[in-house]
Amino acid sequence: MTNKLRNIAIIAHVDHGKTTLVDVLLRQSGQFRANEKVAERVMDSNDLEKERGITILAKVTSLMWKDTRINIVDTPGHADFGGEVERILSMVDGVVILVDAAEGALPQTKFVSGKALKLGLKPIVVINKVDRPDARPDEVHEEVFDLFVALEATDEQLDFPILYASGRQGWASKTLGGEQTDLAPLFDLICEYVPPPKVEENKPFSMLVTMIESNPYLGRVVTGRITAGSVKTNQALKSLAIDSSAVENFRASKILAFRGIEREPLDEAHAGDIISIAGMTQATSVTNTVCDPVVTVALPAIPIDPPTISMSFAVNNGPFAGTEGTKVTSRMIRERLFKEAESNVAMKVLDGQTSDLFEVFGRGELQMSVLIETMRREGFELLIGRPRVLYKTDEETGEKLEPYEEVVIDVDQEHSGTVVQKMAIRKGDMMSMAPSGAGKVKMTFIAPTRGLIGYHGEFLTDTRGTGIINRLFHGYGTFKGSVEGRRVGVLLAMDTGEATEYDLWKLEERGTIMVMPGTRVYEGMIVGEHNRDNDLAVNILRGKKLTNVRASGTDDSTKLIPPRILTLEQAITFINDDELVEVTPKTLRLRKAILDPNLRKRLEKTG
Repeated sequence: MTNKLRNIAIIAHVDHGKTTLVDVLLRQSGQFRANEKVAERVMDSNDLEKERGITILAKVTSLMWKDTRINIVDTPGHADFGGEVERILSMVDGVVILVDAAEGALPQTKFVSGKALKLGLKPIVVINKVDRPDARPDEVHEEVFDLFVALEATDEQLDFPILYASGRQGWASKTLGGEQTDLAPLFDLICEYVPPPKVEENKPFSMLVTMIESNPYLGRVVTGRITAGSVKTNQALKSLAIDSSAVENFRASKILAFRGIEREPLDEAHAGDIISIAGMTQATSVTNTVCDPVVTVALPAIPIDPPTISMSFAVNNGPFAGTEGTKVTSRMIRERLFKEAESNVAMKVLDGQTSDLFEVFGRGELQMSVLIETMRREGFELLIGRPRVLYKTDEETGEKLEPYEEVVIDVDQEHSGTVVQKMAIRKGDMMSMAPSGAGKVKMTFIAPTRGLIGYHGEFLTDTRGTGIINRLFHGYGTFKGSVEGRRVGVLLAMDTGEATEYDLWKLEERGTIMVMPGTRVYEGMIVGEHNRDNDLAVNILRGKKLTNVRASGTDDSTKLIPPRILTLEQAITFINDDELVEVTPKTLRLRKAILDPNLRKRLEKTG
């Protein structure tokens, strides 16, 4: 059976077209009926993925090509979700590396390709979007080869097959000017080049858990590839931890296989297939081995790169707490965060110094903001602190180390000077700078993660929204000293009430307004950005004093500049260490951690 089975992962940098390509593969393999209405990017199934246009969770689909079943794993392309990619590589025997014909091999391609090549997986390179006007497929082919050499690929891996394709138009070709009809060349290449799964069919059943989800009807459902043996519905199984200690015993209440975008129940599943099993309790998690009771040794799991930043999550204690959310207690927040850490291997959660405070460790601001946004939509109210990097100490020298990132920036020539200057302020070291065609420059920096927090918004402003910045964890290095943070103070509300248009208009000369007229505010809440470096308490509740005197030309006409309303990611990176973001299902508020101004002053004096 395994000879007619192929397991592959599609990996690429964000926005290089993985999910669109999977859409077309499903359509051309006949997985959908002729009259079936299918959403665009069908694999991006949750609301946040659809809204942001990015893949956040790795997902499995399956299709038939001729007489071969191909299991395909669609992976995230953003570095913050790298943990999703690292663990699913253990399920596959080959990878399709998708590269944009114009942008070339970007950091996330490099990161995941390195992991795949180390595991000995055979790559198929697809240069996508060759129909772009600025496409440079030949140069990109050379870039990919150089990248594989740098990643110490074997001679066999360096002899990779290459296809030129347009995922959106639905064709692939072995040569640049070749036939542009469908994706049959890609299907055939997967069947010929990717080896069938190496399995031990006659041994007892064992499977490494690589994905977990909670189903309202089935309970805990784990997904992985069967390494040995076969499993039947209602069979007695057990779960082993990485150290081979027993976690729990249970029965397989349901076995599900991926068929198209649906999951179908099976009576029996065999070695090599990627399946889901239901029936276990909360004890079984990612990297556990689900196996027959006679098995005593757990399967080896790939180590996951450690988190690099942390953020504090706390119970909302503001004046408006509990008015908009339904889940506001520390018990509910704690349960939700620990549940997230169980299924998301790149995230860690610890109890804080008080019962209503929790420390969440992760890969980056985007990963954190996706978690916060998800919790917000579930009805949670939270207080979020500024992201902090995780330091280490060199065991030999006792030197303080901090995380560094490789930053690849693509900008128009005219903005390159500003970017170099800003990166220097943030302690970034330039590694390379080269023209990338069409009047653009590609620059590579190694910079401390600490300096990059909050830079993305500033970068887009500096490059008039035309620049592209990509970041990837590089490693730990020497601590670089203090990095300049936000240069200006904030405008703080003096009292509780509704902001008036007249007072906000009067306040415009003091700084940038960040609330709309009619917004409910409270003492200590941030209502704007000050022009100077100190914080300023302001009264925005008075309103215009009316008289019965009317004269032409003497009345002030209020025309407000549109306020600067921050998104969740912008808010998280805007705040300083003494400030918090209050997140509720309906509202985002920025505030001081200590709302009482007298108490703040006393603490400042005592240091």
